[in-house]
Amino acid sequence: MTGGGEAVSPLNIGAWRNFPLRARLGASTGLPTFVDNDAKALALGEGWKGAAAGVQDFIAMVVSTGVGGGIVLDGRLLDGGHGNAGHIGHVIVEPDGRRCVCGARGCLEAEASGPSIAAATGHPVIEAGPEVVARTGRLVGRAVASVANLLDLSLAVVAGSVALGFGAPFFAAAQEELDARARLDFSRGARIVPAGLGGDGPLVGAAAVGWRGTGRL
Repeated sequence: MTGGGEAVSPLNIGAWRNFPLRARLGASTGLPTFVDNDAKALALGEGWKGAAAGVQDFIAMVVSTGVGGGIVLDGRLLDGGHGNAGHIGHVIVEPDGRRCVCGARGCLEAEASGPSIAAATGHPVIEAGPEVVARTGRLVGRAVASVANLLDLSLAVVAGSVALGFGAPFFAAAQEELDARARLDFSRGARIVPAGLGGDGPLVGAAAVGWRGTGRL
């Protein structure tokens, strides 16, 4: 998206390219309108009312149809030059792996998202076996380790239908991989946990985006 969500081009919504989302929403509702991506909204919500409440440095992730992230450092959500900071889904976890919708190969999203898992296995994600669940968890843990090593943070909060649907085995595999790869003094002991808001995360996150936009969060 461009700054402030004035135009959005989600990789997984082909019909939206430079779609003027904020202006359309504002015109439709007649209200002040603020736009951000779902994972950054999740980070705001989890830091406000969820598993990261009171934590100053963490990443929140969505592992679902896509894989996205929102990063909070020193208590502040990172935006980046165009509002896209935190795109952990495009960290390379399998060099020369599957082709991603972004054009690269081996992105976390290309290996661990719901559509990618279904394409690789030939079965719906809900039918994924233990090996697929464990592999997906390992890849997510690998990406989180890179972020923990890079940004000196010690918590990853993960939501999304794939992660929460796979449940405890997914999180156990992710934590094991994180433990093996985050070995610096400041990243050792980093944790990866389910989002505390569960299915309400997107709505609470959207509310947090609004509060942030009005200067109240």
